Amino acid sequence: MNETLSATAPLPQTHLRPRVRGGASRAGARTVRAALVLGVIVVLGMWWFTVPNGFAATPADALTSIGELSGMVGGFLVCAQVLLIARVPWFERAVGLDKLVSWHRSLGASVLFLIVVHVLFLVFGGELLDKNPPWTEFVSILQSYPDMITALVGTIAFLVVGLSSARLIRAKLSYEVWYWLHLTTYVSIFLTFFHQLSGGAHFVSQPWNRVLWIALYLGTASAVLTWRFILPTLDAWRGRMRVAAVVPEGEGVNSVWLTGPRVESLGVRAGNFLLFRFLSWGHLGTAHPYSVSAVPADGYLRITVGEIGDHSSRLPALKPGSLVFAEGPFGRFTADRASRPRILLIAGGAGIGPIRALAEDLVRRGARPVVLYRARSPRHLALLGELQAMPGVTVVPLVGRRSELGYDPLDVEPLRRLIPDVHDWEAFICGPEGMGERAETSLRALRMPKRFIHREELSMS
Repeated sequence: MNETLSATAPLPQTHLRPRVRGGASRAGARTVRAALVLGVIVVLGMWWFTVPNGFAATPADALTSIGELSGMVGGFLVCAQVLLIARVPWFERAVGLDKLVSWHRSLGASVLFLIVVHVLFLVFGGELLDKNPPWTEFVSILQSYPDMITALVGTIAFLVVGLSSARLIRAKLSYEVWYWLHLTTYVSIFLTFFHQLSGGAHFVSQPWNRVLWIALYLGTASAVLTWRFILPTLDAWRGRMRVAAVVPEGEGVNSVWLTGPRVESLGVRAGNFLLFRFLSWGHLGTAHPYSVSAVPADGYLRITVGEIGDHSSRLPALKPGSLVFAEGPFGRFTADRASRPRILLIAGGAGIGPIRALAEDLVRRGARPVVLYRARSPRHLALLGELQAMPGVTVVPLVGRRSELGYDPLDVEPLRRLIPDVHDWEAFICGPEGMGERAETSLRALRMPKRFIHREELSMS
């Protein structure tokens, strides 16, 4: 543990391909951001050119106008939020699914805020105008405008979905419950759409606004149907696989070997993940994201999964021959992002699966990576033997609970002792969220630039 690794021989930099996360990626992200900003500007224009002259003449008018504007912007951002994770190929190539998911989460908070502002300001504006108490005004709005009951149901569903993604609540929900709650988002959008056209002051008598709004929602629905459902279903059927074997790798960690005639044509790279749906009892309801721990070869592919939820805990019960549908591959946690000559891989828990595949790919590219393997006990060191047997890979197990060790092996000082010149390295981190945050914080404190820290969390929610 006290031995340092700074004397590791430099890696042949000419063997490492240029990092994908460069100008093209940043340009793609900027383009998507610009498109979102442009969309908001168009919505603001739709509101501005159709708002009455006295839209802020009284407090009641001002509150009502703000409520209408927040509803319109919120309606646009709902579509943008759905499009970000609709698996539109251009978005994924330009930005990457990991970043799209992050943007989707961030927009969710904005959408919830705008929905609440929309409802409250319309009620308060009507309260001031009609001299009614808030509850009476709320009921009056429901009764006075068309499609308001369905809009109320859809709004409540939106709020439930949004709250289910809050960190404290999400931690108490199984992936299956969270997944099915989020599917109701599509129903919520449908329920809230019609009141915008039938009761919205900026749509009822504004044909161009109606056309643009209908086109926005139809375009979003078409993208979701095409790239989220129809094409993935066809691809999953053509690339269907079967379970070949389930192999225990360590305490709470199992590998699932999959085989199929088109496994090697999926285009899976080390570090990618796919969405797997096993046609077996207890697995039919959801498709779960699992990273590959061995890229396709000789007709076989392997995933290594930690038992961290209901779905993953039932994987050992899979029977050989069970049918499997896979969607993907996804992710940019891949070796072609590496550009520095010395590579540090940090793994924890089930994160050892993608790290193991990544180490093999890096070796194949001429690198000699160092793997820091964090585990609670020796029983949790899954795939350790495979890593140690790879030529050119140095494995450093960091074993023990923090309460037993008296420190965290991924804190600043332990990392500094292990690798004094770590600021000259490039890091790939995969594991539980807390471990990943700790490792990234320590590396930043040791002056490793953020652009050389690549991190993959074992979560899609």
